[in-house]
Amino acid sequence: MIGFLIKKTLYDLWDNLFKVVILNLGFLVCTAIPVFLPMLGLLFSESEGLFIALTILGIFVCSIYLSSVSFVIRAISDYGTFTFREFANAFKAAWKSGIVVGILLILFFYIVTDVLRFYWEMENPVVGLALTSIVFWLTVFAVLSFQFYFTVYARLGQNIKKTFKKCMLINMDNTGMSVFLIIHNTIVLALSVIFIFLFPGPVGVLLYLDEAIRLRLLKYDWLEANPDANRRKIPWDAILIEERERTGNRTLKNLIFPWKD
Repeated sequence: MIGFLIKKTLYDLWDNLFKVVILNLGFLVCTAIPVFLPMLGLLFSESEGLFIALTILGIFVCSIYLSSVSFVIRAISDYGTFTFREFANAFKAAWKSGIVVGILLILFFYIVTDVLRFYWEMENPVVGLALTSIVFWLTVFAVLSFQFYFTVYARLGQNIKKTFKKCMLINMDNTGMSVFLIIHNTIVLALSVIFIFLFPGPVGVLLYLDEAIRLRLLKYDWLEANPDANRRKIPWDAILIEERERTGNRTLKNLIFPWKD
């Protein structure tokens, strides 16, 4: 399943290269807000509150933008495409999700920079270590779960409370996949530096997560049709027959010079 997931995502990224680059460029523009706007604000005011407020504003802008992206790239995963007009319309459905993720990012930053350090430096080392461990592993669980938040919110219904629950259930039922995805996507983002985050970039990561969730849903459809089946032995070869037929196989020549087929 993982091999097919990587292959399909690669094909979809290549087939939609121009749109992926444009969407990533839009994200870079949004990123300029939390990166440069607070420093620009310091030129007019030395207020720490203004600096923090502008940084938080930038985080929300970036989160809302990525949430909007998650709504339109569903079409790519589903063997289709999208228009940039659809992206503009996606904002109406995406802004709440973006605000929630922005709050989560700020909370994670606070936990990593302040809470963990506070517990680690407690005078009672035993209690401090215990609390640090609890907070650390809860944070790890949250990161593994909520990496799916944009995708689940866009694909499975725009209900914030249910999205939280579904993300945690997906992670607990597919822990190996969750760990693999976060490692894979971290590597992808690191490699994206070569292309100034224009490809595959954050949009590529979101597409990969959407592809992963869409294929994982096929597993649950199969389990629903086969309630007595062993959940640990999923027949992915049988489940993905139609997907493999629709995706096909391509050589390097096919990818670079598709018109020569």
